[in-house]
Amino acid sequence: MEPGRAGCVLLLLLLPALAAAAPGEFDPYRVLGVGRSSSQADIKKAYKRLAREWHPDKNKDPGAEDKFIQISKAYEILSNEEKRANFDRYGDAGESQGFSQQQHRQFHRFHDGFYFDESFFHFPFNSERRDTSDEKYLLHFSHYINEIVPDSFKKPYLIKITSDWCFSCIHIEPVWKEVAQELEVLGAGIGVVHAGYERRLAHHLGAHSTPTLLGLINGKITFFHSAVVRENLRQFVENLLPGNLVEKITDKNYIRFLSDWRKDNKPHVLLFDHMPAVPLLYKLTAFAYRDYLSFGYVYVGLRGTEELSSQYNINVYTPTMMIFKEHIDRPADVVQAREMKKQLIDDFLSQNKFLMVARLTSQKLFQELCPVKKSHRQRKHCVVLLTGEGEKFAEAYEAFLTFAVANTKDTLKFVHIYSDRQPEFAGALLMDEEKYHGRSAVVILERRNNAGKIAYKALEEAWQGSKEDNFILLDLLDQLRTDPGLLSSETVVADLNDELAPIFLIRWFYSTLDYISDCWDSLFHSNWREMMPLLSLLFSALFILFGTIIVQAFSDSSDTRDTPPSGKEETAAKTEKNDASFSKESNSRIPKKGFVEVTELTDINYTSNLVRLRPGHMNVVLILSNSTKTPLLQKFALEVYTFTGSSSLHFSFLSLDKHREWLEYLLEFAQDAAPIPNQYDKHFLERDYTGYVLALNGHKKYFCLFKPHRSGDEGGTLGSCEDYDALQHAEARGKSSCSPGSRSIKNKLHKLSFWMERLLEGSLQRFYIPSWPALD
Repeated sequence: MEPGRAGCVLLLLLLPALAAAAPGEFDPYRVLGVGRSSSQADIKKAYKRLAREWHPDKNKDPGAEDKFIQISKAYEILSNEEKRANFDRYGDAGESQGFSQQQHRQFHRFHDGFYFDESFFHFPFNSERRDTSDEKYLLHFSHYINEIVPDSFKKPYLIKITSDWCFSCIHIEPVWKEVAQELEVLGAGIGVVHAGYERRLAHHLGAHSTPTLLGLINGKITFFHSAVVRENLRQFVENLLPGNLVEKITDKNYIRFLSDWRKDNKPHVLLFDHMPAVPLLYKLTAFAYRDYLSFGYVYVGLRGTEELSSQYNINVYTPTMMIFKEHIDRPADVVQAREMKKQLIDDFLSQNKFLMVARLTSQKLFQELCPVKKSHRQRKHCVVLLTGEGEKFAEAYEAFLTFAVANTKDTLKFVHIYSDRQPEFAGALLMDEEKYHGRSAVVILERRNNAGKIAYKALEEAWQGSKEDNFILLDLLDQLRTDPGLLSSETVVADLNDELAPIFLIRWFYSTLDYISDCWDSLFHSNWREMMPLLSLLFSALFILFGTIIVQAFSDSSDTRDTPPSGKEETAAKTEKNDASFSKESNSRIPKKGFVEVTELTDINYTSNLVRLRPGHMNVVLILSNSTKTPLLQKFALEVYTFTGSSSLHFSFLSLDKHREWLEYLLEFAQDAAPIPNQYDKHFLERDYTGYVLALNGHKKYFCLFKPHRSGDEGGTLGSCEDYDALQHAEARGKSSCSPGSRSIKNKLHKLSFWMERLLEGSLQRFYIPSWPALD
């Protein structure tokens, strides 16, 4: 073999060894500060310590983000046994096996004859080589939760989930870069999530593959499912926005639109442009300012807008934006530009967010218009007109508006409020003085803190809008400039009611529509992993519904089969059987499926079941007699069955025949439950208390009372005992028509389950007693 050829072969054989021996550019052991023999527990511990120290949200060092990426990359290699073995064997710090990037560079370093242009092997997979244009959009979990989600209520976000070694990510990169730059200029938010380093955030967003594109608006995530082209992405972002942000305005509806300022309590904005469709820039602006302004769009090239353009002298060749406040015949402010830029629009709208005399309709608006005093140089006072609605107060309001237009300053805000809609606020300022009743009043105030404390001064007389009233108010404002102590009165006002908040049914309706829309989208576009929570919820609801129907069906059939006893023998047998059943139940305190454990309250168990009952426990006692025992216990068990799962509730019954005096002593502490006996009431000792239910709290010495349901009355429970007196009188006269049957006796416990629910809620009236009487 020739010497030269032999040298080349030897060099080829030595290259891998030389490459492995050369110092590596990235050593995960050195990054984490662990040895090559370290266990997985040591590696994990080192990673957690360094991740907390170098996380970009906590460490403000300029190189913290790069250091955090290196730490994550090192842990990704060493936590995977296969990747760790590859690195130990080949010195490979990446995903490839055998031939590393370092070895590729060694070819170039050791022999020029084996040189290849690095661009020939360049693929933008590694995080160190990814496009720097995405770095300013990178999101971390805490940054997303604390900043991006709240900001999504002001602008929509388009977010890309990407990773290393993703061919499809490289394919969509040019389109993504173009659209991201374009949408950012218009006012949309852009975000990028690297799934390799932000797995928690990627999982939170529901991204199970890369690349994934999604939109975020109002805290709600929507996935992009179309082809990744510029037009589809723009349309996707536009579809995220609500459809009623901008109203199309013509000659027919512009007066109605501008006149709605009184109902909406907002200035109204009109944009005149020659584009048939509403520009996306304008829609994004309308979404950002929707809480403060109402937006309309006029297509000047459309027939039916000539009167509108002529009314306000519009240049049809230049986009024009107008702000209208209390006066619809003339705009409060105007801006014109051949190219409407976002910054220009933001500056214009931020200076016109409120009416000249805005109405205080919520606490949030009150805080924005009348901020808390921060220092003596930053004093801001509010002049408040407390007035009413209707023509009666129109003249006073117009005079106040005229005064406000002529005297508005940066340190002075003019507002008005309807006294009948905010009575607590008006009452705190006017002290319900007689001279202001049915009339308008003016108060100058300054908020001192966020707890509602204000300093104020009210005009001595009611506001009528006369020249004298104007002079008095102007003089007070002049004095206030030099003497802040003029506001001598102080008070604390409650938060204002939100007058424009939608009612509960409307909020519930829109929430339901959003949920149905999410389900529909998930049904056609989500994978099974995303569908599992929805399917679980659906099957759970169906199971509960089916179970409820079955239980109700069996309950109804048992009530239908229940008939009154036919004779004394049958009654005695049934009573004996029932006694045996309940005596058996009393032997065990463990609840069993299919029945309710009810024990008789006697002098033997009275102390343990009531007097010394554990704190927080209650004994629910049914009052019955020997003749009503069986039907009442059956109905009682049915009504309280669903409450037997509570370990703090115990169920008992008390014989009225044995312990009438004890019961009547307790009822004397209940309002109108037991009338005071008198010498003419010969039937007092025969008063019927069967069907009464008492919830006794032995520790705190109080009880709650359930009065029986009147037969034939669907309205509720009894308020007194007269109907039962009449029943007893009828029994004394021997009228069998008044004797209650089994069904009428059961009806006494009608709606007991609702009473039990109120008992658990703690909303029942409580009757306290000094001590528990003895049960003889």
